[in-house]
Amino acid sequence: MPRSPMQLYRPSLFTALALLAGAIGTSADCALAQQAQPAPAPPPSWSETLERVSSGVVSIRVDGTRAFDTEWNQSTQATGFVVDAERGLVLTNRHVVMPGPVVAQGVFVNNEEVELVPVYRDPVHDFGFYRYDPAALRYIQPPTLELHPEGAQVGRDVRVIGNDAGEQLSILAGTIAKLDRAAPTYGKNKYNDFNTFYFQAASSTSGGSSGSPVIDIDGRVVALNAGANNNAASSFFLPLDRVHRALRLIQQESKVARGSLLTIFKHKPFDELRRLGLSSGTEASVRAAFPQGTGMLVVDEVLPQGPGDGVLEPGDILVSVDHVLVNRFVPLEERLDASVGEEVSLLIRRGEQDLRVAVTAADLHGVTPASLIEVGGAIVHDLSYQQARHLNVPVRGTYVASPGYLLSVAGIPRGAVITELNGRDASSLGAFEARLAEVPDGQPLRIRYFTEADPRRSTLRVVNMNRAWFPNRACERDDFLGYWPCRALDPGPPAVAPTAASTRFAKVGDPRADYLAPSLVMVNYDMPYTVSGVADLHYHGTGVIVDAQRGLVVVDRNTVPVAMGDVRMTFAGSLEVPAEVVYVHPLHNLTLLHYDPALIGDTPTRAATFSTLRPKAGDRAWVVGLRSDHKIVSQGTIVASVDAAEFPLSRSFRFRDSNLETISVVNAPPVDGVLANDKGAVLATWSSFAYQDGRQVVQVTRGMPIDIVADMVNAVREEQPLRSLEAELWPIPMAAARQLGLPDDYIAWLEGPDGPAIPQVLKVMRLVAGSPAAQLLETGDLLLAVDGKPVANFRDVEGSTTAPQVTLTVLRDGAMRNINVQTVPLSGRGVDRAVVWAGALLQAPHRALAAQRGIEPYGAYVAYFAYGSPASRHGLWAGRRVVEVDGEPIPDLDAFVAAVSGRRDRDSLRLKTVGWNGASDVITLNLDLKYWPAYELRRGPDGWQRQPIDSVAEPGVVAGEMSPTPDTRVRGLK
Repeated sequence: MPRSPMQLYRPSLFTALALLAGAIGTSADCALAQQAQPAPAPPPSWSETLERVSSGVVSIRVDGTRAFDTEWNQSTQATGFVVDAERGLVLTNRHVVMPGPVVAQGVFVNNEEVELVPVYRDPVHDFGFYRYDPAALRYIQPPTLELHPEGAQVGRDVRVIGNDAGEQLSILAGTIAKLDRAAPTYGKNKYNDFNTFYFQAASSTSGGSSGSPVIDIDGRVVALNAGANNNAASSFFLPLDRVHRALRLIQQESKVARGSLLTIFKHKPFDELRRLGLSSGTEASVRAAFPQGTGMLVVDEVLPQGPGDGVLEPGDILVSVDHVLVNRFVPLEERLDASVGEEVSLLIRRGEQDLRVAVTAADLHGVTPASLIEVGGAIVHDLSYQQARHLNVPVRGTYVASPGYLLSVAGIPRGAVITELNGRDASSLGAFEARLAEVPDGQPLRIRYFTEADPRRSTLRVVNMNRAWFPNRACERDDFLGYWPCRALDPGPPAVAPTAASTRFAKVGDPRADYLAPSLVMVNYDMPYTVSGVADLHYHGTGVIVDAQRGLVVVDRNTVPVAMGDVRMTFAGSLEVPAEVVYVHPLHNLTLLHYDPALIGDTPTRAATFSTLRPKAGDRAWVVGLRSDHKIVSQGTIVASVDAAEFPLSRSFRFRDSNLETISVVNAPPVDGVLANDKGAVLATWSSFAYQDGRQVVQVTRGMPIDIVADMVNAVREEQPLRSLEAELWPIPMAAARQLGLPDDYIAWLEGPDGPAIPQVLKVMRLVAGSPAAQLLETGDLLLAVDGKPVANFRDVEGSTTAPQVTLTVLRDGAMRNINVQTVPLSGRGVDRAVVWAGALLQAPHRALAAQRGIEPYGAYVAYFAYGSPASRHGLWAGRRVVEVDGEPIPDLDAFVAAVSGRRDRDSLRLKTVGWNGASDVITLNLDLKYWPAYELRRGPDGWQRQPIDSVAEPGVVAGEMSPTPDTRVRGLK
């Protein structure tokens, strides 16, 4: 009988009570169980994760102190993160640790700073490690960020935490889009990663984020940020498989072995592999072993004379390594790293054939340079695997990381690979050093090299050996010490006195050229340092012999701009002799040089004949000069005009001529030399003038009146100083002078028969700061007479201001005034002293500062700073003057040397500097005496000499006797 719903369950009273008791007990048990089990943890949030890991991220200030391998010397910024807080290990990129000498500081999120010491930089992949002293941190305990290589997955949201675009802590979001992107290519002669996949994400990282951790929401590091595409939002991350291995070995204080076949592999998809000859059976085996795989590795490049040369060929498909199938980079590298110096068995598919070959794994560290030589400002080291790959040449040769002074004189560029010195092998750094030690200073050094542009053809250049200007050292990396200890190079054999020789001047058939040829020489000038606002370091031009008996030659200041450099003269395109700077004209575009007449034997030189007539518009003249190939050029022309020279103010405070009338001609040839009359008498030097137009240096050629040249030569012979009014003048027409209140009687005189050929008045435009004239004259004054004698042109003024004091008649505010003014004696020695300190070159403030910008000659002027130096890092910029050191006034270079002497490596100094506009700034600077030793350069009776500032003998260098501070007299020649 079917039951009704009510009849389905009808408990008795007893049963009901029992059930009620059970229900009560069950409820209590459930409540107790719920209290015993904790509630599920909420999923992690990005804000909590970022707060937890951010204190392990380090902003890194990097100073690459030397150009080396793929890197220039530079000061830059990047990011790293703590991967072992107990040991103080920081992971970042290889290009942040740098292959060469480096100084770095790490700044944590609380702005605590620690010194970072390089521990490891991978030879190929873009990762490296720094170490800091954990005890140096007082206010922060950074966490160890866990490396989680297997956490990288397509579609995973990540954050990049780093010093992006110079910000100490930036957080950029992204999503991993690709796990098998080819390694990014940064360009020829630059560092490039290879034999690895990269990850790709759209996180828009930029400069400074190199070395940033790429973290997941749990705070684990899944990749290392390495690069970005400037034209897109793509960022490139390095996988952590090989990073993780290297970290473990470093923690174990074991060597990070790195093996290589010196062969570049590319990952190719299966469709392309079939076209290369992959068999269906092999494809099936590989697909079965690696179901997620999409391709295999193919040989792309084989380095000449490497382990794979003659065994592997581009297009070979790699099937297995030591009988284990391989389709990705990591398994291949694992086997090679474990087999350094041992053979590995490779199965390759070449076209329709399967080949098994044996190849010995090379040591990657053995083809990665770890030492360098500095000589003459140049930096060389063994050719690296990185650069050999760019050149497609064997890893053999001495690589020019920076040509510096010595090699740039010969036109040898960065990136050249030197193979021979003086006909002997120099294809390794040791051989290069041995060849250098055989060459005395001043003797020819024949250098054979090749370049990336033409690696199959060598070039031979000759340079004179020169050890004088720079420290000459060999340095080798020491990862235990954390820097590159250096030793002095062998000073070489004693210098050999130059020998005399003779030559003859060939006839060219032009009477003026044949007459003037014995009076013209080719002058080559090389500057080792940037000084006085002159940045270009190599010059050549035509010199004019003005005294054959004494060996005096005049050139323009665009051929020899300053006294600090090396001069060579070539006679008849055949005979080269050394020369020296005697006098640099402080006011005009002239320099006087001296050579030893005994060195040219009976070469028939002759002093040029000066004409006493000043050329004027319409006169016939001839431009005669030397081309760069030493051939003489003579071309007839017409004097177009004689005008006041007006050049814009210099941005770099280099010399600028003023108070000068120059000669222009019609259609002059592109040479410098002389402007002569029909008989070969010199009317003017045909000189090159350099001036700055904005940021560009412009060169024009004009005639310099010969009477100015004659006055300079006579002053040098008679040892008389040049005296100057120290006022820049400019001629104005009579109408403008009349408006300024010039009296009618003075105008009548100027326009009368006894007045100047061109009636004009000289107006004061600028005054040289610190001079007596600057205290007494004002801009806008009209200069009418000197010592009662009317003056109307520049030569009138220069000829009338040779006395120590003169009386000037000026018109100011419509009133005539007589003002007694002291003239200033000017030295023609030019720059004769400089201090190289903290990577900056300092000199006494030169006259251009006072003449062009009204800056009084006070302090130590920064003429130049090197990238990667303390000066670069801390803002000791060129163009500023140091006026205080640690609160002590610095009126001149002597005071500066006294203030910085005796300091120790890493000492901190406080410098007050002043810019050209008077704005002051206080910077702090940490010294680096390991890489930037301080020394002084002075010109004495025996030429330029270099000496450490503290008078502590530099190893391998004999300090020369210092000359006394020069007075205002010029050097006389007997």
